[in-house]
Amino acid sequence: MVYWSGNSSNEGIVGARPVLVGSAPENLLLHSLRGPVLDLVRQHLRKVLLTSQSAIYEPGDLLTKAYFPEVGAISLVVVFASGRTIETAMVGRDGMIGGLSALDPQPVSHRAVVQTEGAASVIDLEMLRQIARQHDVVQSMLFRHQRALLAQTQQLVACNAMHSLESRLCRWLLRASDACGRRTLSTTQECIAEMLGVTRTSVSLVAHTMQQAGLIRNRRGHLELIDLNRLRECACECYAATARHYDYLTQVNGAATDILPG
Repeated sequence: MVYWSGNSSNEGIVGARPVLVGSAPENLLLHSLRGPVLDLVRQHLRKVLLTSQSAIYEPGDLLTKAYFPEVGAISLVVVFASGRTIETAMVGRDGMIGGLSALDPQPVSHRAVVQTEGAASVIDLEMLRQIARQHDVVQSMLFRHQRALLAQTQQLVACNAMHSLESRLCRWLLRASDACGRRTLSTTQECIAEMLGVTRTSVSLVAHTMQQAGLIRNRRGHLELIDLNRLRECACECYAATARHYDYLTQVNGAATDILPG
């Protein structure tokens, strides 16, 4: 990751979904704070570039920074003794990295790896903890995010056990598009296969069929989502379930304490 210089409260800010061409990127979770509290948090942010396939942290690390992606997606993965990994959640412009560590500073149990390149705002965790102690809306945001992240992880466990590769691939692509705020994803079939816990050949066969049907366009290092409506029709119910949690998370204001929708 390469750091951008300076603090920038208004730099690099993605409006509401869907992303409009020419709109400046912004983390939607941060934006849900609004008002003076959002301005306070922005004073302590700095920008970083997210390089594809770079690890933000490894299992056992004690985090010192929280990341609020603005463009790009970060996969949270479990690392097996064999070296293989599988995705347990995806974080993008509607979430954050390091939220649990802001609430409870303990070593992490998984790896966070940049799945599609982009940019993020970063804040020192100790500063975020101080702000959360002083402002209930920030603490509420952290708790709400952890509930949404847990819901996504639970949904993925069920999805991997119950649904076909085609529907899971459609779900993954749609979630990645939501996380990035883009229709074109800078990733490879090999990376997607690893996240889904299947072989590259299996993903290639399904992706080829989807391209022939006009749902996606695949070119070296990039995958473009062409027909979002048909992708949603082909995706399993897990995509819509996860999207509801994140829509709720980013649309309510910081004072909300309602239970997430089921």
